[in-house]
Amino acid sequence: MKHKLILIGCGGMAKGHVSRFESLEDRLEVAAVVDINPEKAQAVSDLLPNHPPAFTDYHDALPYGDVVLQCLPHHLHAACTIDCLNAGKHVLAEKPLANTKEECLAMMEAAKRNNRTLMVAYCMRFDPIVREMRHLIKEKVYGECFQLSIWTEQLTIKEDAPWIHDRKTLGGGQLFSHGCHYIDLMLWMMGKPVRGTHTSTKLCTPWMDREGTSNVCLEFENGALGYHFGTWGARGTKLGYSFHAHCEKGMLEYNRSENRLYLRGNIAEHIPDTAEDCREYILMDLQQSPAKPTREEMSHFLDCVDNGTTPETTPEDSLTGLEVIWELYNAEEENRLADFSAIPVDF
Repeated sequence: MKHKLILIGCGGMAKGHVSRFESLEDRLEVAAVVDINPEKAQAVSDLLPNHPPAFTDYHDALPYGDVVLQCLPHHLHAACTIDCLNAGKHVLAEKPLANTKEECLAMMEAAKRNNRTLMVAYCMRFDPIVREMRHLIKEKVYGECFQLSIWTEQLTIKEDAPWIHDRKTLGGGQLFSHGCHYIDLMLWMMGKPVRGTHTSTKLCTPWMDREGTSNVCLEFENGALGYHFGTWGARGTKLGYSFHAHCEKGMLEYNRSENRLYLRGNIAEHIPDTAEDCREYILMDLQQSPAKPTREEMSHFLDCVDNGTTPETTPEDSLTGLEVIWELYNAEEENRLADFSAIPVDF
């Protein structure tokens, strides 16, 4: 079946999505585009080979398709997604699911009541190297993983999208908006966290109402540790988007700028003032420029719609990750350790 897609929200994320739809042309056609700014909607329509009609009200576009890609500002996610589900559409909703637990639960209830697919766009779960890294960790191919660290260093100002700067519309700060990807990945790879800390700052990101830079430390149920550093204030970077997993038999490393997965190993016990001989093995080399795996994400969404199967990135999983972030925020404000014992984790 070839699906007709309604694209709601025509900002930068939407353009990133449609640029990778060409290889799905046998399964998907963008039938309508929507943005409150008619010039933005028309600009995205002009990018597409069929130049679909452009609308400023998503209600007017709903008759044109059977599936929806919702790419709106965070504070608008819930109302739009619920309207689309109530209209009988399957929805791929951009992350984070919504800004409050109550909104998330209402979206999940609407999907269940209407028997429609609701999938959250956590595209990083569809990155082939991330998937292989998780497999190696879960299967303990190189022994137990005792430390997973993730860095995301970028400059995000978005003067044309001021809603990103305001905690009321963004839902929080950098951690909530972007770090939700990487909290999700940590739980997906490492399991249930038991406690943690979040320290953050607006220093050098004065455009942010809440934090522009975050440090998250997590302790997992099995004693392993996790660390995430994220910033929207980087004027330079070496790590970029990097993953390090320290295991008993070596360290797995993924730097997305190289699109390679390394195993670094063979280090003997450290002897002061001696050089360490660390061997490097390439486990995966995609030999292509790095891009967000939104094509694979959309393909999986269509598979779920066609087959009636549960998405890998469910709203339930998304809510779990957001509850971890909300507890980290609360603990930071109250100057205590975050306690995740009341949050169910079943990834």
